[in-house]
Amino acid sequence: MKLPWAEKERVMKKRCVWSIKDPIYIEYHDTEWGVPVYDDRKLFEFLILEGAQAGLSWLTILKRRENYRKAFSNFDPKKVAQYKEAEIKKLLKDVGIIRNQLKIRASVSNAKAFLEVQKEFGSFATYSWQFVNNKPIIGKHKNVKSLPATSKESDLFSKDLKKRGFMFVGSTIVYAHMQATGMVNDHTVDCFRYKGLAKNRDI
Repeated sequence: MKLPWAEKERVMKKRCVWSIKDPIYIEYHDTEWGVPVYDDRKLFEFLILEGAQAGLSWLTILKRRENYRKAFSNFDPKKVAQYKEAEIKKLLKDVGIIRNQLKIRASVSNAKAFLEVQKEFGSFATYSWQFVNNKPIIGKHKNVKSLPATSKESDLFSKDLKKRGFMFVGSTIVYAHMQATGMVNDHTVDCFRYKGLAKNRDI
């Protein structure tokens, strides 16, 4: 079967090797991973999803992403912060998300802490981007084996988040958050996404 030209070009592009295992990964890699995020609701979404991912694969979470959007009020931190025991119990019965009580309760707690950060800094984006001096850190990795799991920036970010009452924000989770939201460009140098993002622009 011959692929249409546009589809063939998409399939044949050189990508970070972790992304080629599943169409959902490919779409996420090509359109989101490493793109700088300054929208607070999007940043809150990634915080919840990355906390949910702890101990699981990212693909497991991406497959449930739409379910999470429905379950967590489209990731509106003001609404999530108001969740009471009734809402938490409802979430614990939701088969569309990871039904881990600690992670679910942490999401509500993190929403409250998120609002406090917004109140202090004006936005969560202003707060978080200060940890990379307000510009993406550009990696120069030739293969995924050289990608770090943490960094001095994620260590500082994680420590400060914990001090502010956030949960499920260890340095490894925070570094993944930084990669996802473009605070760090960890596309390998041979990936078609690397060059455009290294110039601080989307392609």
